[in-house]
Order: sequence, then structure tokens, then C-alpha cells
Amino acid sequence: MHNIFSNAKMHASYIVYLITLTIFAASFVAGERFKEAPEFFNSPDCPTIQTDDGFVCSDKAVHVAMTLDTAYLRGSMAVILSVLQHSSCPQNIVFHFVTSKQTHRLQNYVVSSFPYLKFKIYPYDVAAISGLISTSIRSALDSPLNYARNYLADILPTCLSRVVYLDSDLILVDDVSKLFTTHIPGDVVLAAPEYCNANFTTYFTPTFWSNPSLSITLSLNRRHSPCYFNTGVMVIELKKWREGDYTRKIIEWMELQKRIRIYELGSLPPFLLVFAGNIAPVDHRWNQHGLGGDNFRGLCRDLHPGPVSLLHWSGKGKPWVRLDGGRPCPLDALWAPYDLLEPRFDHLIES
Repeated sequence: MHNIFSNAKMHASYIVYLITLTIFAASFVAGERFKEAPEFFNSPDCPTIQTDDGFVCSDKAVHVAMTLDTAYLRGSMAVILSVLQHSSCPQNIVFHFVTSKQTHRLQNYVVSSFPYLKFKIYPYDVAAISGLISTSIRSALDSPLNYARNYLADILPTCLSRVVYLDSDLILVDDVSKLFTTHIPGDVVLAAPEYCNANFTTYFTPTFWSNPSLSITLSLNRRHSPCYFNTGVMVIELKKWREGDYTRKIIEWMELQKRIRIYELGSLPPFLLVFAGNIAPVDHRWNQHGLGGDNFRGLCRDLHPGPVSLLHWSGKGKPWVRLDGGRPCPLDALWAPYDLLEPRFDHLIES
């Protein structure tokens, strides 16, 4: 009888093992699997914020907005980890994720790797924007979610007055609260690093520049001469955005683009048309952009001169793709420590 009972226990344990193994393997078939990140704690002088749903509107929190999708999920997880790891008050950071599909699945990924994270997910209706998107020089720029930044003031709660918007192909190596508290004058809506040495004319077509009624736009009501800025890192005053109806102003340029081709580069040009020359400057250290190379070949690039608080792999080359392909650029090694992706299941079987 003892042997029968013992064998039954062994058989049951084996069944449980097989079920566990099957679920584990299925998770790789269904998609990527990510490690749980360590928890980071506030320094003693951090203010206390609500632990219930009230944190979404807390005026003591640092609010960070990002998009979330399966294509860039690996990059997004690295962003979250880097923000928390370098923050002096990581428990006071609230993430606001905008996603267009697979909301429940994406939420599970975030909870699994960051069970302590304060966040909320907001659905984004791509149908409203899809008809306004014009093809650009790189297909990834045509994703409807790439245009979610246009609608943040409408998507996020009206109780939020300010948010830091971050792309999913970057990492921070400094405290995000320094960026969040950027001084923005009363008549200015957003802040970002400006690059006035960039050739501004290349962002628009000859059709745009040859039409005086269009090109004069960049000379009217500007605080200074328009300069290029990258929309992957911005501090946005949401209340002022709503009051100024800036979503409508951006959409008007997108509607014109559907009739007359005035630009080639995705969601950036309408932002330049509406805001260039009217933004609050941010130190270049907060967007060391272009590390992904250009939009065609994605070749390796060096850092810009000066200190670094944020590294941004804008451009075609993404660090996780180059690392997986065995042909990383030197700076991709700086992204690797924030990669939470688990090894593939078939690799574990071989070992």
C-alpha cells in the first residue's frame, strides 16, 4: 500500500511538473517572457503619495507617459527599469501607458516584471487616426500608436497638468524628476532639447517651401527662429495644451498632408509646424538622440559632445535587434543591462 501511495504521489508530482513545463513553454510560443525587475525604494526625503487609485492624479508624483505595444515591448520594459533605477523617488513615479490592442496581455507583462509599479493603461482608438496617416520614409513611423502623442491631452485624465513623454527606444541614466521639473514659461506648452544647427528645410518638401502661404507659417508668432526638436522626449503642459486646442492644430496639418504632400517624416513635422520656435529649451543631455542611425540603414553613431542623462536610439537601428543579430554597435552595450527579456526556452532545453 505504501508503494502504491508513493508511486501515486510521484505520478501526481510528475503531472504537475509537465503542466508547469507546458505553461512555461507556451509563454514563449505566445510571446516574449521577461524577468522580474528588482524593487527600488524612495530616499528618506521623498514626499508620500497615495497607494490607492489616487496616485493617478497625485501632484506629488512624477508622471511619465509612454505607448505600449508588442513590437516595442522589450524596449519599453528597459525604459521603465532605467527610469526607476536612476530615480531618487522611484515609488513616486506614475506611468501612464497608451495602447491600441492586447491591453490585458500587455498589462500582465508589466505587472509580472514590475509588481509594485504605479501605472494605468489607457485605450487608444486607432480608427480615429488611421485615415490621417500618410506613408513616410520608414514603415515603422506609420504605426497609428506613433501618433498617440498628439492625443495625450485628450487620453490622459484632466486632473493631470504635466507629463514627461518618452519613446520606447531609450534609457535614462539620470533622475527623471529633473526633467519633469523643467521650467516652462506661462505662455509655453512643451519643453524639449532643441537642435538649431540641424537643416530645418529637409523636414519639408519643395511643395511646402515653394508655397508662401504655407512656409510663412514658420515665421509667424514664434518666440525665436524655428529649430528642430525630437518628439521622443518632451515635457508637456497638458492643461495649456487643452486650453490651446493643440490637438486640433496638429490634425489640421495632417489633413492638409493628405491633400498636398508637404513632409515625409511621420508624426514629427506637424509638431514642428505647430511648436518649433515656441518651446522651452532643455539641456541636450536629456536627449542624446540618433543612436539608431538614420531611417534607411541604421548605422552606428557616437554620442554628441557633452554630458549624458538620456540615450535615445532614434532611427532605424534598435539595440535589441542589433544585439540579437550579433552585430551590435558599441553604444548598444549601454542598453543591454536594462534588457529584461528571458532567454528563449529552446536555449534552456539545450543547456
